[in-house]
Amino acid sequence: MPPNFGYSYKEVKENQVRVSLRDVRVSFKDSVEVCRAVKGMKLDDARNFLIDVINGRRSVPFKRYKKHVGHRKDLQGWAAGRYPKKIASKILELLDHGEAMAEDKGLDIESLYIVHLAAQQGPKLRRYFPRAYGRATPKIEQLVHFELVLEERMHE
Repeated sequence: MPPNFGYSYKEVKENQVRVSLRDVRVSFKDSVEVCRAVKGMKLDDARNFLIDVINGRRSVPFKRYKKHVGHRKDLQGWAAGRYPKKIASKILELLDHGEAMAEDKGLDIESLYIVHLAAQQGPKLRRYFPRAYGRATPKIEQLVHFELVLEERMHE
């Protein structure tokens, strides 16, 4: 049965693979920044970058959601950055899914590039936290959908 959701990347060629990860409990704003940092990289380079982020050796530049974000010494050309470890591990999992799908399709793993990587807002989990005097405070958690397209390119 085909999935009942759409993709923002519509046309998939025979040298491309499209995978998604749905309803992930991570920060949407940080996810956008990690996707921007990894997009366009070679698959092995992206994997090494994300492992370095998880281990705290490299930081992700925060370009859009950068208020109250500290400066990092390792960033060239940009000051604000963080180490979003949970998101990096989820995107690493997504890259593993994409690599397995490309292998099933018969593509060369060494020449895969990330053409499209997007984070989109998913459903909101709405809960209420009881307070004093019969009041309640809403607690809303935003879920995130990830979408990845890998493309096989000839060695340049």
